[in-house]
Amino acid sequence: TVNSDASSGESQDGLQSKEADAVLSEAENSLSFDDELQGLLGNRAKVAVIITRLASARLFAAFCQLSDISAQCLASPQGAVAVLRNLDGDGPETAIKDLTTVVSGMPAVLAINRADKLEATMYLQGKVGQTFAPPVLFTSTAPFVEDLLLGITDVQGVRDSGVETVDSASLTRDDAMKILAEHTRFGRGSSSIE
Repeated sequence: TVNSDASSGESQDGLQSKEADAVLSEAENSLSFDDELQGLLGNRAKVAVIITRLASARLFAAFCQLSDISAQCLASPQGAVAVLRNLDGDGPETAIKDLTTVVSGMPAVLAINRADKLEATMYLQGKVGQTFAPPVLFTSTAPFVEDLLLGITDVQGVRDSGVETVDSASLTRDDAMKILAEHTRFGRGSSSIE
């Protein structure tokens, strides 16, 4: 009787565990459905990336940290890319305005997939500039940019392919300042970022 009670207790625990997994799975599906719905309505971007001419993912992550932008920064010889986390409402536009205001003089392009419509716009000093057709943008960016925007891959897939990735959230403000100092060259009466 003790054995049958123990095995019935184990099967009861197993049943409760399966029920908990089912509830968790249903909740995740519901959240994913809500995200998809908001994406279709255009209230939430499916993906948004900021593209620069910086080659270093660490330097770009430092700039993002100083601009209070949460993003995964990917290195590329064609220009580092930040994959934004805040995709709600005008979060991506606010992020690039903040970035190009904090890092005055650095142009950047915001590329967004919102409601299955791709848009690419250049920003400089917090102001909207030229708009690009996505195919034109893709010819001058790393190949993974198009794959990210079309949903063919995600940040983990890009990282797995060997691309250096730095999370801006992994840096403190002091870390960001140290990275900036590493890339700054001081000369007579001026300084420049390398």
